[in-house]
Amino acid sequence: MHEYTVNLHIHTPYSDGHGSHREIARAALHAGVDVVIVTDHNVWVNGLEDVYEEDDRRVLLLVGEEVHDRSRDPQKNHLLIFGAERELSHLAHDPQLLINGAREAGGLTFIAHPVDPPSDTFGEPDLSWVDWDVHGFTGIELWNGLSEFKSRLTSKAAAMYYALNFPAVAHGPFEATLQKWDDLLAQGRHVTAVGGSDAHALIEQMGPIKRVLFPYRAHFQAINTHIQTPEPLNGEMAHDKPLVLEALSAGRAFVGYDLPAPTRGFNFRAQGLNASVSMGGEVSAKNGVTLQIRLPQRAECRLLRDGDVVKTWEDHETPAYITSEPGVYRVEVYIHFRGKRRGWIFSNPIWVTK
Repeated sequence: MHEYTVNLHIHTPYSDGHGSHREIARAALHAGVDVVIVTDHNVWVNGLEDVYEEDDRRVLLLVGEEVHDRSRDPQKNHLLIFGAERELSHLAHDPQLLINGAREAGGLTFIAHPVDPPSDTFGEPDLSWVDWDVHGFTGIELWNGLSEFKSRLTSKAAAMYYALNFPAVAHGPFEATLQKWDDLLAQGRHVTAVGGSDAHALIEQMGPIKRVLFPYRAHFQAINTHIQTPEPLNGEMAHDKPLVLEALSAGRAFVGYDLPAPTRGFNFRAQGLNASVSMGGEVSAKNGVTLQIRLPQRAECRLLRDGDVVKTWEDHETPAYITSEPGVYRVEVYIHFRGKRRGWIFSNPIWVTK
């Protein structure tokens, strides 16, 4: 498998962001990201997908859409759509109809910031997803960078501190989001988890200070989604785009917080009697299964089955676990950064079946 770093959920002036597609691509090249997916609010911008190159670096820029019902107050139920190749915001009033429409168009759908707490200090509303009776969506945005920043805005002083200290913001996905994901997986649903920056490069005036609040490059060096593809990307849109979307659809991916230390090189596999599978795969428990984890460096690693921790390694690089218990297995890895324990890696699951 070949690993690539994807930063998704990005905004431009076509909605409420402040950088062009070209500026986003340039920031991605400098940050070492391989793929970026732009998702402006309620507008699918056609004709701007491209492959950008600079020196020996290359980045694939894809364009999707973030759709929500603008007639609703507050405007909850935001849905990220990739690969549909058409405008779908006219279906925003009915989340199930929207999901169905995207799927019929060949697109992937991810529930954006499923938990998004309000900031009463700044009058920012709760924009969490609420219509959980929907089905057929591809996955959820497990970790949203902007939602976490919003959760830190408990006072004007806190806002100033975090606005000037981007590395202090991220600690990990909200516990409520992790719980919701585990609940969905427990229902037998194959729900892919991704991490989104929700990057806007907003221009903020805070007293005498006027600055870009979290430039694109800063976001691209932080919360990313790492995918695994069966063959390498070659710089051709027609070849690379389907590989990226298929990996996201299949769940061959993990969420990595790359700011404390690079997460590239992580892997989670299962070796069964007759099959070896990676994240997103299924393997029979017959005669036992060996779950193999590879970390980029020694760290605290937790293995979960059906949402419960079954094993913790405090300082390990290549943990392994043998099981004959069916269940949904996933991995969480934590690292210390700037004096605090922070989420580092969150794998997609492997299904061990009877």
